[in-house]
Amino acid sequence: MTAVSTLESARRHLKAHPTALDAALAAGVLVCMVAASLVDPHGKHGVNWVLRTPDILSLVLMVLGAAALVFRRRAPMRVLGITGTLSVVEFITGDPRAPVAMSAVVALYTVAASTDRSTTWRVGLLTMTVLTGAAMLAGPLPWYTQENLAVFAWTGMAAAGGDAVRSRRDFVQAIRERAEKAERTREEEARRRVAEERLRIARDLHDVVAHHIALVNVQAGVAAHVMDKRPDQAKEALSHVREASRSALNELRATVGLLRQSDDPEAPTEPAPGLDRLDELVGTFRSAGLHVEVARADHGTSLPAAVDLAAYRVIQEALTNVQKHAGTAAKAEVSVVRVGPNIEITVLDNGSGDDDGPVSGGGHGLLGMRERVTALRGTLTTGPRYGGGFRVHAILPVKTRTAPAKDPV
Repeated sequence: MTAVSTLESARRHLKAHPTALDAALAAGVLVCMVAASLVDPHGKHGVNWVLRTPDILSLVLMVLGAAALVFRRRAPMRVLGITGTLSVVEFITGDPRAPVAMSAVVALYTVAASTDRSTTWRVGLLTMTVLTGAAMLAGPLPWYTQENLAVFAWTGMAAAGGDAVRSRRDFVQAIRERAEKAERTREEEARRRVAEERLRIARDLHDVVAHHIALVNVQAGVAAHVMDKRPDQAKEALSHVREASRSALNELRATVGLLRQSDDPEAPTEPAPGLDRLDELVGTFRSAGLHVEVARADHGTSLPAAVDLAAYRVIQEALTNVQKHAGTAAKAEVSVVRVGPNIEITVLDNGSGDDDGPVSGGGHGLLGMRERVTALRGTLTTGPRYGGGFRVHAILPVKTRTAPAKDPV
């Protein structure tokens, strides 16, 4: 374990200091070149290794070639040009057995490992041709000797090895980038889902609170107005206040139940409201003094849960706005009509507009309606009516193409 730790520490140190690593490599290449130049493989009795002394020019060329490798990372092409030139000079004027071409092989490997494949092919073929041609045509040895063929083989292997290292490095980098991208995508998707869920819960809370608090406000005002003269009517108004408050608490409890943790008590399982509870919804507004007429021509259409809930919430918010902004003498008309593949919801009122309207109020009611309808690929139009009043018109597809989570509210 200690040896492994020491090796890993040395590897990290060398990776952090690339110049020191290149200097060590250059020193190793110089030692190999000098050692190879001190032996003669061509003896009198076959392959005999006999010690010999290289000439001064060969030693100078080997030292210059090794020194150039120190800068191989900074300028690989220039280093290859320098080492290649020194190798050609050695082939022509120096000792043919001095392996100066070894430095050019290392430089060619560096170029192949740091450039693209097409550049490696061009530079590799040029280096192989120049060095091998110089050795065969201008060298003192016959063209077919093993030293000349070795130059061709080593340059080719250097180019192939460098290209393989570059390809593997690019492959590993691509895998790492894909993994990082996938991680970012998962995080962004999680944040998007959290934001959508928060927006949906906020929208549901607004629908529940705005509707019931508006009814409580109206009924409390009626009770305060008739408390002294007509106590029976005041009691009836307070009864409506109690019922609206109870309904608001129940719906709030169901909505907040979505935020429970897995170890919390079980959340309410009451089904989401839909158009089957339209009469009940309209009754709460009528009990608050708002005159509402309902016309339905949906022919018993069975709606998806998301569409059914959106239709209910649109009507609820529209009638709440009528109650809040249209005046005490306003009347509302609600129509639910099946038109082809869509269900159309229309809420009209003839309010005087004396109070601040839903648009000028700057609230979230119309925005919440629009978000609900748009999420289901429907359309929503709102605006004042000619001659007074306000109009809300929603078109919802009966067969929605979205698949939202089931809303427990």
